[in-house]
Amino acid sequence: MAYEEQDYHKRAFEWPVWKSILPYLKPYQKTLLMILALNLTSAAIDILMPLFQRFAIDHFIEARTAEGLGLFAAVYAGVILLQTAGVICFTRGCMRVEMGMGRDLKRACFVHLQTLSFSYYNVTPVGYILSRIMSDTNRIAGLMAWNLIDILWALFYVLGVFAAMLLLNPALALPVILVVPVIAVLTAYFQNRILHCNRQIRKAHSRVTSAYNEGIMGAKTSKALVIEEQNHREFQEVTGGLKKASVRSAQLSAVYIPLVMFCSSLATAIVLARGGQMVKESLIQIGTLSAFTSYAIGIFEPIQQLARTIAEAISVQANIERVTGLLEVKPQIVDRPEVIARYGDAFHPKKENWEPIRGDIEFRDVSFRYPDGEEEVLQHFNLKIPAGSTIAIVGETGAGKSTLVNLACRFFEPTEGQILIDGRDYRERSQLWLHSHLGYVLQSPHLFSGSVMENIRYGRLDASDEEVIAAAKAVSADQVVEKLENGYQSDVGEGGDRLSTGEKQLISFARAVLADPRIFVLDEATSSIDTQTEQLIQQATAKLLQNRTSFLIAHRLSTIRQADLILVVRDGRIVEQGKHIELLQKKGYYHDLYSRQFEEESAMRILEA
Repeated sequence: MAYEEQDYHKRAFEWPVWKSILPYLKPYQKTLLMILALNLTSAAIDILMPLFQRFAIDHFIEARTAEGLGLFAAVYAGVILLQTAGVICFTRGCMRVEMGMGRDLKRACFVHLQTLSFSYYNVTPVGYILSRIMSDTNRIAGLMAWNLIDILWALFYVLGVFAAMLLLNPALALPVILVVPVIAVLTAYFQNRILHCNRQIRKAHSRVTSAYNEGIMGAKTSKALVIEEQNHREFQEVTGGLKKASVRSAQLSAVYIPLVMFCSSLATAIVLARGGQMVKESLIQIGTLSAFTSYAIGIFEPIQQLARTIAEAISVQANIERVTGLLEVKPQIVDRPEVIARYGDAFHPKKENWEPIRGDIEFRDVSFRYPDGEEEVLQHFNLKIPAGSTIAIVGETGAGKSTLVNLACRFFEPTEGQILIDGRDYRERSQLWLHSHLGYVLQSPHLFSGSVMENIRYGRLDASDEEVIAAAKAVSADQVVEKLENGYQSDVGEGGDRLSTGEKQLISFARAVLADPRIFVLDEATSSIDTQTEQLIQQATAKLLQNRTSFLIAHRLSTIRQADLILVVRDGRIVEQGKHIELLQKKGYYHDLYSRQFEEESAMRILEA
């Protein structure tokens, strides 16, 4: 929430912020120049229109003749057609810039997010990221494509109207010119306050949407806990804030609009009164008065638009800061330039230079603390893991079991010391080289929208259907597929929400198997699966993990008895290590964990019987 509540609206205009977004306009500079030319042409035509009106009144109506009317009508129609064509081209150009720039910003953000380290997602809310990619980029693109051009149109039109009025009759132009600063001051004063209220309304709308989302997603929990009344009170408070901000905005608009209309009407009345007298005294023609009246009525809307657009531009500066702030985040894990030159990066891999991997892993004098932490989780830790070994990591929830695996997988890097893969510091090779040889099954599996077949194939994109099916059978995921209406072509839904947690686990396990990795990580991968399915997976993994280095982050200690080495983690530190029998004989912390869990499982079996 802290990301969203900063008072960006209090900041003044800052050119460096705007300069940072200019590279995204460069591909569209020709289109922007065309849009600008068309817009200024349209403004010039808008300025000329009252002069056409003046000519028609003085030469046809007052003179009571139709001589030359055909030519006049043809020229007038031609100008109208020119303006219409210009508006069509202008609109198409603006839409092209808006859609293109919005796409480019979203693409830049998405690509950049792929390069960020594991730690960034560990501390950054998903809503913060989505807001920048979707909402902020849209506002920036819209402003650049439309609003900035509108500012130039309004300036050109207002200055052009002033020039036309002064050329026609300086004395009659003076009342209009004097009223304009009053309108400008009123607009600046009220627009800033209305804009502030509108920001509060947008924030309140977000809170209302969030409250609806929580209320719908947590409906069962609310009913089970009987907290409907409390939810109602909280929702009333949220909607009360929305109502207050909306009423305040409406009140400001109710005062502002009549004041502007009064000033505009006053200027028009002065023009008509004074101009009428001048027509009476034959000082000006009635066509000139008609043109002045059109100018007096039409000049105030561009001034209001100018003030609104400038206020909106200052507001969008905050969106630019947020998007560029995201794009300027540096990944904490970065390959060295010489490594990228040899092995490539995530988007341009040079696989021809990749060495094969055996799976020997060595922690050499490794110390580590998390980027947002102060205490060292590991201190001068040493461990050799021969290729093909199975390492189990156990401990209570929140003990820090994943730290060692995250280091081995290079999701984090050691604060001090080295981690060697096949005898070489893994920082001497690319991240993608290592990650391409990893198979990772998470405790909370994530599936992508699409079919079961597509989700398993993410393990190896060039795999055939037969290979996908074989991987599913290897871990009994075919039993899940058989229950689905369309088999392997069944849609799993967003995030896999059409499947149970256990079913998603089996699909993600098949995906990891298809990748045929040299290093396997199972992060409490059977914690959400029933006992019968777990036995099937254990039989499959006994074969699959042969000749592969594997890490088992275990919740059920009964699943890791055959591990080559068990690391016992407590309060973020490794307190014991050894094989299952050795650790039980020590009668230490592992013995206590195993005994307690054995008693709990025995009690559960008695209750189930």
